[in-house]
Amino acid sequence: MTEDIKKACQVLWEGGVILYPTDTIWGLGCDATNAEAVKRVYDIKQRVDSKAMLVLVDSPVKVDFYVDEVPDIAWDLIELTEKPLTIIYPGARNLAPELLAEDGSVGIRVTKEKFSHRLCQQFRKAIVSTSANISGAPSPATFAEISPEILEAVDYVVSFRQEETGRPRPSGIIKLGKGGLIEVIRE
Repeated sequence: MTEDIKKACQVLWEGGVILYPTDTIWGLGCDATNAEAVKRVYDIKQRVDSKAMLVLVDSPVKVDFYVDEVPDIAWDLIELTEKPLTIIYPGARNLAPELLAEDGSVGIRVTKEKFSHRLCQQFRKAIVSTSANISGAPSPATFAEISPEILEAVDYVVSFRQEETGRPRPSGIIKLGKGGLIEVIRE
């Protein structure tokens, strides 16, 4: 795992795209602050760039750096959740503009899974996390289900956890709005 993290970080620092295991499914990832890298992820997915992508961080403290004002309820949600939870925050900042939704919001998940957590920790910046599939195709639940087209398009494929066959569940998604508005998008 250590060698995978070292190599993946090198690719991320160079503006490349990686294929890596996350706390949910296998994801395409890049430096979330690098606009060119983000555009490459959209190209690989053959996805229009008006659809926002989420980012992973390793610590709740880092959420503050990427969001103008973190609503108080977010801290409780992050701390109390047992399963992966993506929170959509208004007022994103310090990220590639291509990642953001039309309203300026961004989805951020604090990952607790061993590999993605250490990767975010070592990289020291937010990492894009989007399903490893061509837009419109089913999201692969395991590494074995990832299409050759995706495998050939990335700059580095992480070896760790490739043999796993379990069917991970997607994260919950909650959108926090101005004035304390909370919208559950996916439980």
